[in-house]
Amino acid sequence: MLDLPLGSGELAGVVAFYSLIHLQAEERSSAYEEFARVLRPGGLVLAAFHTGQEVRHLDSWLDRPVSLDFFALRPEEVAAGLTAAGFAVEATLTRGPYPGEADTERAYVLARRLG
Repeated sequence: MLDLPLGSGELAGVVAFYSLIHLQAEERSSAYEEFARVLRPGGLVLAAFHTGQEVRHLDSWLDRPVSLDFFALRPEEVAAGLTAAGFAVEATLTRGPYPGEADTERAYVLARRLG
């Protein structure tokens, strides 16, 4: 997300499902700028993420040792970051967990690249 192997304006859309949650706070603006770079004007980005302000750490996942942090994000901060990178936020939706999912609220932000 921070250095996509694509040309400028090459894509019509970017889908970032539960990937921003693995970036440090200081890296997120670079990801939003990279999304804007690879999207043509009018292109869409759809981001899905867990909401909140907590950090969850896993030492094991799918029966394998890992060291993995999950950063819950605030929808208004994601929207502000996308706006600063040259997007217009068109929709923000939230939902609770489905049965069998981690007990967190999720958000979906849809934004269109300006210019």
